[in-house]
Amino acid sequence: MKSRGHGLSCGMLLLMIMMFVPKMDAAVSSSLRVGFYRRSCPAAESIIARTVRRAVSQNPDIGAGLIRLHFHDCFVRGCDGSVLLKSLPGGPKAERDHPANNPGLRGFNVISKAKRRIERICPNTVSCADILAFAARDSSQILGRINYPVPAGRRDGLVSSFNEVTPNLPSPRLTADQLIQNFASKGLSADEMVTLSGAHSIGRSRCSSFSDRLYNFNGTRAQDPSLDRNYAATLKATCPANGGSDPTVAMDPATPNRLDNTYYAELRAGRGLLTTDQTLAESPATRGYVDMNARFGVAWAGKFARAMVKMGSIDVLTGNQGEIRRRCSMVN
Repeated sequence: MKSRGHGLSCGMLLLMIMMFVPKMDAAVSSSLRVGFYRRSCPAAESIIARTVRRAVSQNPDIGAGLIRLHFHDCFVRGCDGSVLLKSLPGGPKAERDHPANNPGLRGFNVISKAKRRIERICPNTVSCADILAFAARDSSQILGRINYPVPAGRRDGLVSSFNEVTPNLPSPRLTADQLIQNFASKGLSADEMVTLSGAHSIGRSRCSSFSDRLYNFNGTRAQDPSLDRNYAATLKATCPANGGSDPTVAMDPATPNRLDNTYYAELRAGRGLLTTDQTLAESPATRGYVDMNARFGVAWAGKFARAMVKMGSIDVLTGNQGEIRRRCSMVN
């Protein structure tokens, strides 16, 4: 994990190491539990880890996709696996068919593979929502050496609604203040929002998500002045003004396959890809968090781990709520 800090005192280094170890907060531990499947399905986490590692070794973008999949699940109806459900023929559309998710979201097949392998030895035991949370953690470990205990015990939801995506998921064009409000509605602080945005140090984005910054900023047919000129020229070469296709580019031009704090240094240099990235370095409300995360990679990694655990507890179903799906793409 990269760190931009130099000459740290022993006390500061110790503090940062302590920060790296995620602490369970009461709100999380009261409904979910680390080691939830220790007796009922002790092989579950290792099966998921092997499945994720195999997929990421073949394509690192899958790791970014699994982290994003977990985020998109938790922000709509809570972390209940609703994003994994397919639309039924003749019925209302599900979340995964929304333009914010389709065709961008990746990793569905990885979750399904892990579920099938687990069902063979532990039928009707491990929820798809928990598999997704474990897979996001495993992706963080593989791509960023960020490991943390995942409290489990989530149950799978019975509903997935296309219409609930837009009001809940942050769009790629929100301001910092709008992002703060969006994350606050999920119980996450501004610091946690900026910290979780570090997941954009991996993965790819379609040109359509940021092309307005290149050719039509604020409706003026101009380029976003906050964009580094050389970076903008590189983006324009991949994303022409009137391109018929919609190609993808790496979210982080410096270390696209490493989950690290270089993302924040890129923001400070005007190389944030999305409006929601660059606004973090421009806004007085979030600039300080960006600066600290850019300087102290180890501290950021610890904050990222804790924020992922907290995000994974949003509006979870537990106990007798929901169900344990036999297949992640459909209710029982």
